[in-house]
Amino acid sequence: MEKGVVWQFDSYMQEIFQMKEVDPGTYSPLTLAYIGDSIYDLVIKSLVVNEGNKQVQKLHKATSTLVQASAQSKMMRRMQEHLTEEEHAVFKRGRNTKSVSPAKNQSITDYRRATGFEALMGYLYLKKEWKRMLDLIKIGLESLE
Repeated sequence: MEKGVVWQFDSYMQEIFQMKEVDPGTYSPLTLAYIGDSIYDLVIKSLVVNEGNKQVQKLHKATSTLVQASAQSKMMRRMQEHLTEEEHAVFKRGRNTKSVSPAKNQSITDYRRATGFEALMGYLYLKKEWKRMLDLIKIGLESLE
């Protein structure tokens, strides 16, 4: 990926906070899902805000429909055919991990597939494969239209 503003932000964040280089493969699937949930949420909020200035409750409503487990599960079903073997393995590790918190108003299948989705997003983010991560998110979002 071209070394642009995001690379500069990441490099500066590593420098200023003295962060170490990480191997995403060493993290548990739930740790990957933890960061993946945040980065996916940031991507969706950025897209929603880009549509224009709105009341916060309208921004929240537009965001919540895209970040809930059922939407992530549907996106993942569409994205799976585009995954590499490595990406599919990360997704499966996340999907098959037993979470300590139960699914809230979601089927267990959707919840687990969404956990796999978030683990994959976290993995790609930590590997700094941001273009790939965003390309997959775009494929997934297109499946929701």
